[in-house]
Amino acid sequence: MRFQEYFKDGKKPIISFEIFPPKADKGMEPLLEILPDLVALNPDYMTVTYGAMGTTQHKTLEIASLLKNFYKMETACHLTCVGASRTELNDILERISNAAIKNIVALRGDPPIGEKAFVPHQDGYSHAYRLVEHIRRFEKLRGKEPFGIAVAGYPEKHIEAPSLEADIHNLKLKIEAGGDIVITQLFFDNAFYYKFIEKCRDAGITVPIIPGLMPILSVKQIKRITSMCGSSIPHELRLELDASTDDDEKASEIGIRQCIRQAKELLQYEVPGIHFYVLNKYSHIRKIMEALR
Repeated sequence: MRFQEYFKDGKKPIISFEIFPPKADKGMEPLLEILPDLVALNPDYMTVTYGAMGTTQHKTLEIASLLKNFYKMETACHLTCVGASRTELNDILERISNAAIKNIVALRGDPPIGEKAFVPHQDGYSHAYRLVEHIRRFEKLRGKEPFGIAVAGYPEKHIEAPSLEADIHNLKLKIEAGGDIVITQLFFDNAFYYKFIEKCRDAGITVPIIPGLMPILSVKQIKRITSMCGSSIPHELRLELDASTDDDEKASEIGIRQCIRQAKELLQYEVPGIHFYVLNKYSHIRKIMEALR
């Protein structure tokens, strides 16, 4: 199934997981060990990202193909503009199509760690909407069935955007280029999502907008991630985390409770689905899914 087909009837919230290929080969074994457990939690689909500057991209397709063709789990490959020429993008799209994968998460991608500005390939793209346009051209030129395409939305705005309104304008360009659904960046206060939805609808964006939630695993981890993506940590949650000091187990318990609270409230709000950034872990997402069911 393609992304848009999941949300056609709106009868139930669509639950999805995101995983990533490990940087080192030795990390593949632990991931492969938990894949059956993640699949057994019965998400509707899973997405597979890749590292900065396109690192681990070959593993992205390997894992996505394994999910799709062995576990029979619908999946999506992430695809970014980072370090890729138009010819290389065509080659990647051909391999994704040949693996029977029907969905792509199309992103600009982040600058390398330590760099502030995004520098595109000299024969590539600087913006995600251009990547979406490229995918749609590829389909027509190669006579391929259309992919389902998800694009990113930022409830607290993209860290590089001058304003939320400017960021939503950019999101609309991605939808007009052919994006089918929006998956949001992580957030810890649902009020940001509600405001984002309202502004998107006012801007004429009508596609499903799926909230993205990330369970906190440690204080160090979440401070690093939020500093990179610009998401904020609510005051009360920050106090709880600060009180956990360096106790990762305690921080993880706080993160699981926070994620369950957010998810339950969002489901009561009748969101079209929830996308969980599971960080290649099983026990915490199992507890969250059990609480929601």
